[in-house]
Amino acid sequence: MHIVLVEPEIPGNTGNIARLCAGTGIELHLVRPLGFSTDDKHLKRAGLDYWHLVTVYYHDAFDEVLEMCPHNPFYFCSTKASRTHCDVAYTMNTVLVFGKESAGLPDDLLAAHSKQTIRIPMYRDARSLNLSNAVAIIAYEALRQNNFSTLLCSGTGFSAAK
Repeated sequence: MHIVLVEPEIPGNTGNIARLCAGTGIELHLVRPLGFSTDDKHLKRAGLDYWHLVTVYYHDAFDEVLEMCPHNPFYFCSTKASRTHCDVAYTMNTVLVFGKESAGLPDDLLAAHSKQTIRIPMYRDARSLNLSNAVAIIAYEALRQNNFSTLLCSGTGFSAAK
């Protein structure tokens, strides 16, 4: 599974998402420009000592992600989508794409992939959720649908047995 952050702006959010990726085995893709340095102390503090557990790819443009994962199913996360994140079936090859904190994903990208856009249900008057919270909600739904298969081999004692 893959999480893509297109032009993330807040180091703490990216660090939290990296920590989520470390704990779940999800690969992280960061599409430039980034709103911070990857040496940023806030980024490292949020990710703590988990960075060595994360597979991170850096891309200069979103098209590089499409080229890297040409056969993977993509879902573009936006408050503008009509389908919810629970309305789709995820695979372990799914690519979840999120936009920057201040603006979300670009309208042209959403328009080009309108059938693959999803949202998290929330009150109409609420603008959006925090990026790292939104990533966690959707990532764990995708993992749940796949019986948490990346987590079954962990040494934490976690078990998906019913």
